[in-house]
Amino acid sequence: MSRRYWRNGLLAGVAAFVALFGLLSVAAPPLSAPLVDSVYLEEMTWVELRTAVEHGRTVAIVPTGGTEQGGPHLVLGKHNFIVRETAGRIARSLGNAVVAPVMAYVPEGDIDPPTLNMLHPGTLSLPESVFAGLLEATARSLRAHGFTLICFIGDHGLSQATQSAVADRLNAEWAGTGASVLHVGDYYFANGQVDWLRQQGESDAAIGNHAGIRDTSELMALYPAGVRVDRLAESDGLHLEPTGVVGDPARASAERGAILLDLKVEAAIRQINARLAQGY
Repeated sequence: MSRRYWRNGLLAGVAAFVALFGLLSVAAPPLSAPLVDSVYLEEMTWVELRTAVEHGRTVAIVPTGGTEQGGPHLVLGKHNFIVRETAGRIARSLGNAVVAPVMAYVPEGDIDPPTLNMLHPGTLSLPESVFAGLLEATARSLRAHGFTLICFIGDHGLSQATQSAVADRLNAEWAGTGASVLHVGDYYFANGQVDWLRQQGESDAAIGNHAGIRDTSELMALYPAGVRVDRLAESDGLHLEPTGVVGDPARASAERGAILLDLKVEAAIRQINARLAQGY
C-alpha cells in the first residue's frame, strides 16, 4: 500500500470516528442522579452533588474541628465529632446547604518547642499559614463547583482568627462575582452557652474554657463513648503534671450537652440567615 493510500485511509477512519462520536454525543443524555437526603458532601457521588447544586443547595459549610488533648477524660477527636454533628444540623435546618468534610487539623500551638495543647501527646498542630492555605483552597474548590456562599464554622478557639482573615481576603477578591465567604463566628463566640450555664448557678471557674462543662457535656450528648466518665474528677489539679483541663467536667451531663449543642446550632443559623437575607 502506498503512503498516499495509507494516509487517506487513516484520515477516513478518523473522520468516521469523529462522526460516530458526534452522533453518540447527541444521542446520549448527560449523567443524572436523584436529589439525595444526606447533607454531607462525602456521602454523595459527584453526580448527586451536581444535582444538589442544581436544586439550589448552593451554601457550603466547611466545618473545622481539631485533634487535641481534652484532659484525661475526652478523646482527642472531640471537636471533630461535635462539629460534624452540628454542621449537619445547621445544613438540614437551612435546607439549601451541603457540609464539606471536617478539617481535623488546625492550629494547636507551636510544635518545637511545644506550646499550648502540643504539650500533651496526641495533639496535631498546623501552622496558621498552612491552615489558611487549606481554608482558601477549599473555598476556591467549592466556588468552582457552583457554591455561592461558603461558611467556615470552627469548633476550636485557635481557628477563629484565621477563618475570619481568610474570609475577609476572599470576599475582597470576589466582590461583585456573586460568591462570598462567611466566617460564622457566632457559633463559637456568641452562642449564649456561658450565660445559660451561669443561669444554672455555675461559676466561671467551673465553666472553664477547655475540656470543662461545655466540651464534656456536648460529647456526652452525641458521642458518650468518647467520654471517660470514671476520670472526670482527675481535672482537680492534684497531680504531678497538668491535666490539660480548665473547668470542672464533673459537673457535665448529657442533658446539659443537648441544650449547649442547640445553642451553638441556633447561633450559627441566625448568622447565616442574616447573610442570606442580605443577598450574600
